[in-house]
Amino acid sequence: MQDHAAGRTTDAALADLYDAAVQDTIARLESLGSPVVTDGEQSKPSFVSYPLAGLTNLSPDGAVIPFADGHTRQLPALSAGPFRYATFSAQYLQAARKYATAPVKQAVIAASAMSLLYPANGISGYSREQFLDDLVDNVEADIRGAFDCGAHSVQLDFTEGRLSLKLDPSGGLLDSFVALNNRVLDRFTPEQRQRIGVHTCPGGDQDSTHSLDVDYAELLPKLFGIHAGQFYVQLASEPDPDRVLQVIAEHLPADARIFVGVIDPIDPAVETAEQVRDRVLNAARHLPVDRLGTCDDCGFAPFGDDVSTSRETAFAKVRARIEGTAAASEELGV
Repeated sequence: MQDHAAGRTTDAALADLYDAAVQDTIARLESLGSPVVTDGEQSKPSFVSYPLAGLTNLSPDGAVIPFADGHTRQLPALSAGPFRYATFSAQYLQAARKYATAPVKQAVIAASAMSLLYPANGISGYSREQFLDDLVDNVEADIRGAFDCGAHSVQLDFTEGRLSLKLDPSGGLLDSFVALNNRVLDRFTPEQRQRIGVHTCPGGDQDSTHSLDVDYAELLPKLFGIHAGQFYVQLASEPDPDRVLQVIAEHLPADARIFVGVIDPIDPAVETAEQVRDRVLNAARHLPVDRLGTCDDCGFAPFGDDVSTSRETAFAKVRARIEGTAAASEELGV
């Protein structure tokens, strides 16, 4: 990707590398016994910016996201209306399904994250209300397109949820994010929403986070107000997982499944299957086993230039998650 950006390789050569990376990722996940696989977002510029690839109505001076280690990420800003996705997740899913024999989960970016593109000083002739209407239409189309292409489930990445409480401790911004995401999800049937999940984490990037210092107990009750059927919750890196599990148990909707994070992508040490098993068993003390699953806390490289975790380390951690979850499942008899 760096060579392509510098003009040292062609579009076709980069496309071939993307294809090989997707094929290798799926093959490794299937060989480890993962019951559902993903493409690892191998060909996305980042988990958040893929819909923008190819747009010309953007400026580089958007919202800045600071991380605990001092590095920042900056989003672009919309410079003119109307807002339209240039790239939809279906193209990534189609590429993945060429190689997958297992069901494929598709990650998409939540409407709340995309809402940060609208500039604070507005856009002449294109109101924020018009922008949000267009945004909701496009996010709906992104999710529907994934289902139409055969997605087993769709995961909305909602890392901005915890961050919003750092930007606005009153919770007003978080409330607006939840309401906006529900505008999208309410366009789907209850049966479809059972296949839509929401992921939350403190924003891991380059072995740092943007909001791990925000009290999880302030986020989770409102997170579970999102009209989704599945929730993927970072937990392995939490200093007090039992406290978090108690909050989840109190507020988890009765018809929702919960996937708890048992792998910390930021920790360079590879977890053992036994560690994962014990984390699952502990979660099962708090949560209904028939609605309990596991996940990684966050992506191993959510931005295309994040090389903080090697590919081999990532798959070793995934192996531990799969094997440890299987061991816990056997012990729990499910």
